[in-house]
Order: sequence, then C-alpha cells, then structure tokens
Amino acid sequence: MSHTANSAADYAGVLRKLLPRGRVWTRENEGAQAATLDALALTAQSLDNAALGLIVSAFPATCDQLLPEWEATLGLPDPCVGESGSTQQRRQQVVARLTNSGGASAQYFIDLAASLGYTVTVTNFAPFRAGQSRAGQALGTADWFYTWSINAPINSVTYFAAGLASAGDPLATWGNAVLECEMNAIKPAHTILQFHYQ
Repeated sequence: MSHTANSAADYAGVLRKLLPRGRVWTRENEGAQAATLDALALTAQSLDNAALGLIVSAFPATCDQLLPEWEATLGLPDPCVGESGSTQQRRQQVVARLTNSGGASAQYFIDLAASLGYTVTVTNFAPFRAGQSRAGQALGTADWFYTWSINAPINSVTYFAAGLASAGDPLATWGNAVLECEMNAIKPAHTILQFHYQ
C-alpha cells in the first residue's frame, strides 16, 4: 500500500465534515470558523509530509534530516577525518560502516573502498627470498610479510550526483582523507598499511 501526501484542502474538507450539526457549525468556506479549520488543515498537511519524510530518512542511503543521528550512532564524523565534504559522502560513510561485515582479503578492502566512493587496488609485499624472488626486486626485512598498500588516484574526486547529493553540496570534492581513516581503522592490527597515490 503506497501513501501519498494529502493536501491542506483535503484535510480542511475532512475537518468540516467532522463538525457537529447545527446553525453555529456552518460548513461554509468563509468566515472565522473556516479560517480556523484551514489553519488546522495546514498543520495536518505539514505533519503528513513530515511522516512521509521520516520514512525516507529512516534509511541511511536516502536520509537527510536524520543523517546527524546516523552519524552520531556510528561515531561520525571520525576525529581523524573531521567533517566529510558533501551529504553524498557522509551518507556513503554511514552506509559503509553499517554494511561492513569484516574481512582481511584484498577484495574486501577494494569493495569497502568502492562503497565509500574510491577506486583502489591492493598490493601485498614480501621480503626478498632466494628461489622465489627475482633479480631487481627490493630486499627487505621480515616486516615486509606484514606490509601492504592501498593504491589510489592522488586526488579521488566525488562528483555531485542528483538524487544522492543535497542542495548546497559542492559540485565536486577531492581528497583521500576518508579512505585513509576508514582503512586504518579496520586494517588487521599486526599489519603495516601504506597508501600509494598515482
């Protein structure tokens, strides 16, 4: 069952039909009584529209008015990033945090970055080993077993998207602060994460 907002005139008509019978309770569209019912109808219409907006705001991917509540629930804005740029980026970060199921594979981190609006690749490193490595490869200590990198464009751009962004949002934002913050927060604790930008 779908619900559409009723107009103030619809509510005024219903209120007039609910009046008691008698000479004092006219059902005319003019006069002080009609003006009072029209004012009450505006309030009912406003509440109806707010209720419909609440349904949209209940979902993080489409919320506007409740976005600060979603962010507060998830500990956002993250202190290491500060305020994210646009409404679209803020929603992406909320959705990414809510849908994050955990993992340690390269594909997991690639998918999480994509949900935040970033296109990345992952490189795993290892120290030079005779019989496995080849000439020209870098040497390294055992720490290289635990080192990996996120490779991304030097300036990841998030463009204004109709239906996702809000009025007042910039047409484009640049930067990788959200990517670095989110990846550092969830990387396995024993690993060394590097960010390589091209």
